[in-house]
Amino acid sequence: MVAPATISEDKDGNASVLRVSGALTLSGMGDLPARLSALTSAPERIDLSGVERMDTVGAWLIHRLVRDHDATVEGADESAARLLEQVAAADQPLKVRPDHSSSFVRMLEQAGRATVSAGHTLVGLVGFLGATLITLWDLARHPRRIRGNSIVRQFEVVGVDALPIIGLMSFLIGIVIAQQGAIQLRQFGAEVFTINLVGRLTFRELGVLMTAIMVAGRSGSAFAAQIGSMRLAEEVDAMRTIGISPMEALILPRVMAGVLMMPLLGFYAAVLALIGGGLFSWFSLDIPPVTFVTRIREVVPITDVYQALIKAPVFGLIISIAGCFQGMQVEGNAEQVGLRTTAAVVQSIFLVIVLDAMFAVFFAAIGWI
Repeated sequence: MVAPATISEDKDGNASVLRVSGALTLSGMGDLPARLSALTSAPERIDLSGVERMDTVGAWLIHRLVRDHDATVEGADESAARLLEQVAAADQPLKVRPDHSSSFVRMLEQAGRATVSAGHTLVGLVGFLGATLITLWDLARHPRRIRGNSIVRQFEVVGVDALPIIGLMSFLIGIVIAQQGAIQLRQFGAEVFTINLVGRLTFRELGVLMTAIMVAGRSGSAFAAQIGSMRLAEEVDAMRTIGISPMEALILPRVMAGVLMMPLLGFYAAVLALIGGGLFSWFSLDIPPVTFVTRIREVVPITDVYQALIKAPVFGLIISIAGCFQGMQVEGNAEQVGLRTTAAVVQSIFLVIVLDAMFAVFFAAIGWI
């Protein structure tokens, strides 16, 4: 059993020596701080040769004596001396309040941090896309490693299960476009052009764009949450340990489902929007369905359908890559799963809108207007 800490004052010539012995620990020091405060003279030297054990609290008491009385320490063993050095190094003035800076400087700092973070994320996404393409090339060379069941399951999750919500949303959007268009065109006696508005908007832009937003919120977030939860449970590490590539088993089926199902969902959404717009035109504008369909065939160029079918797989790729990438970045705790899931949805929608604008400029430049 270690003896409690004791101190004694001694004289070595004209120098005042404070000899400490026993346990300089929180449990063994007792009223040692009070006894040190009641010293009759300031120690010039502190002898620690009798100390059997010392923790951070005891080191702080000794360091405070050294600092306040400019004393020297002698007799400390190697561990005690190292602990005293670390405590002395940590004894720095603490800044309670941050330095004052103007609102403009803080805004610049936040903008700079956001830009750097966005740059790192973009680099990570590009690297993740490259790893996915390499995995796809490996599977193309070794088709026996393709996990058909996983791919079909993701097709069902991304495509089939999403049909009800995407269909309802598109149907209602078609009604809204027709209703708002009819109100504006009625002022010029041109209500019949509501058909043009519904047909071109749904096939050219809103069908695939709204579908991409729905898939990002539904499937992209699910990808991030599922893979992030597996990261927390160390299932991804376990897969690597037993020789299963997470890129082949988790990432590629989800990416393939996003790329291949998005064109079908986009076309399905455009058709449902046309049905909604056609029904509104029939009941509110007295335009029969036959006239509506005939007019659609006349005013909607086939290039509008091509545009949707070209954009859809690119949007699906972006959504799948962002969701899987954020899921693989999860570390630490369950809060990370929520943060990464939110980031996946935000990045997916942002990138989809940016790419849609770029596609619009490109198609206009090649004459698809």
